[in-house]
Amino acid sequence: MSTHPSAPSPDRAPVLVQAIGLGVTLGGRPVLERVDLTVSAGEIVTLVGPNGAGKTTLVRAVLGLVRPTAGTVRRRPWLRVGYMPQKLAIDATLPLTVRRFLGLWRRVEPARIAAALEEVGVGRVADSPVQAISGGEMQRVLLARALLSDPELLVLDEPDQAVDVQGQAELFARIDAARRARGCGVLMVSHDLHTVMARTHRVVCINRHVCCSGTPEDVSRHPEFNALFGRFAAEVAVYTHRHDHAHAGDGHVVPLPDGHHHPEGHGEGCHHG
Repeated sequence: MSTHPSAPSPDRAPVLVQAIGLGVTLGGRPVLERVDLTVSAGEIVTLVGPNGAGKTTLVRAVLGLVRPTAGTVRRRPWLRVGYMPQKLAIDATLPLTVRRFLGLWRRVEPARIAAALEEVGVGRVADSPVQAISGGEMQRVLLARALLSDPELLVLDEPDQAVDVQGQAELFARIDAARRARGCGVLMVSHDLHTVMARTHRVVCINRHVCCSGTPEDVSRHPEFNALFGRFAAEVAVYTHRHDHAHAGDGHVVPLPDGHHHPEGHGEGCHHG
């Protein structure tokens, strides 16, 4: 029985963004060639591929931050996008609390900032200096920033970086809860194959071009996917199951937020930190 996040009916879900025959050349070098990609409302699409495959460039092209040299990108009119970048450099000497940081880009009511931080599970750091919070807390703050736009499309570039194994489980539970609450689509880049196989509806594997795409089960059996990831691909178990808890390194059980369940990508049991 499948335990991937429930997907919308493909016949009814509106298309949010679509790339057709997309090509991007940077510095005279082709970075992407003939890429097709579609993200619909309510679904999670994850991009995988080796370093230098063009994953972040594809995301930036979809967002309109990079101009394609071939093909087209179609976005739903007036599409609201929440973007969580791979990295965001902050001056170490800048006196900036998390609350003020979230109000830098647009005028936001304090109550909305507080609600967004609570939604991602870091309400406690609202008045902490940005430089004083952990890497995992910063990733959640960046997720809160993306959610403040009330997105129809949530774009996450490696959201699980700097997050420990236990934290990843809860972070992805929060992302899925946000998707369910808003009915938004999610376009995500991830290097963690277990994460991809357990927590997405569709996988698009790229290496400048689309090597393969489809459900996690289909992609995990595709020869090009296995050629790219070698023995790591063979280690990915596509059997998944849901939990309402994670396991800390000391053996204690850590409950996830009420009503949130996360699927795990390991066939032999729970996810251990």
